[in-house]
Amino acid sequence: MNLPFRWDLVTPDQLGSLLDDVVEPDTWYLAELAECAGRVLARSGNGDLVFVGRSLDSMFDLLGGALEGTSRVLHRLPVSFDRSREIAHADVPRARELAAEIGITPAALARRDRPVTFVDVVWAGGTFGKLFGLLDDWIAEERETWPAIRRKLRFVGVTSRTATSPNVRRWQQDADWTRRLPAASVLNVSLDPQVWDYLGNDQIKLTWPYQLHRWREYLREAKRDEHTRMALAEAVRLVELGRTKEVRRMIARAMDGEPALTEPWLRTLRSQLN
Repeated sequence: MNLPFRWDLVTPDQLGSLLDDVVEPDTWYLAELAECAGRVLARSGNGDLVFVGRSLDSMFDLLGGALEGTSRVLHRLPVSFDRSREIAHADVPRARELAAEIGITPAALARRDRPVTFVDVVWAGGTFGKLFGLLDDWIAEERETWPAIRRKLRFVGVTSRTATSPNVRRWQQDADWTRRLPAASVLNVSLDPQVWDYLGNDQIKLTWPYQLHRWREYLREAKRDEHTRMALAEAVRLVELGRTKEVRRMIARAMDGEPALTEPWLRTLRSQLN
C-alpha cells in the first residue's frame, strides 16, 4: 500500500540523529488533551479506537504511551477526505484496502467482539458521513448482516467547546446516517477551542494528508525537513508524557462522572491507568 510513512513511536523505529539539536517542544495543550483523551476512552463503548485522518495524531501518540501494557490497541486510518469532492468509484477499492489493513471489513465487523470506534475532530461531520457511506456500501455489497454490524460501529466526534445550552444544535442532528445507529453510538467530546484549532488546523504533521484521488503522488520515505523534525520531536514527547504516572492519572480522572463508569470495562481501564 502506497501510504505516507509515519514512525512507530511506541515500539520506536530507529530515529538515529533526527532529533539532534531540535528544540524541546512546548506541549502547552497537554492538560486539555489528556482530559479529552480520557473522555474519548470513556465514551468509546469499549471499542477499539481508530483515529481518522491526521488531526488527532497527538491524541493517538499520547494514548499510545498511556495505554502501553494494557489490552487496548489503537489504529490510524490516515485518509483525508476532500470536502469539495465526492469519493470517486475508482478510489473505493483503495479506501477498502486501507480499512482492511487494520482489520475493518464487513465480515470482521459482523464477527468481532468489541466495537470499532472512529475518532476525529468534527465541525459538520462530513468526514464521518463519507466514512459511514463507504462502509455502508461495502456491507451491502458483501451481504453481511446489518443488525449485527450496527452495534459494532461507533463514532466519537471531538468538537470545539462552546457555551452549553439545551438549545445547542449538534452536528449529528443534521446527519441522516446517524439515525441508522443506536443513539449512544454517535457521541461527542468537547475540547478547548484554541487546542481544537491547533490540532485541526495549525499543527505541523508528520505526514502529508492522504487523499484517495492523489494516492500515486505519495512516497513511503519519511520526510526529513526541519518542520518534520519538529513535529517528530513533539510526537515523541507526547508518547513519553503518556507513559508518566502524572499524565495517566490525568486521563483516568477525566473519566470521573462518565456514565460508562458503571460498566466493568471502564472501571478496569481506569484502574490500569491510575
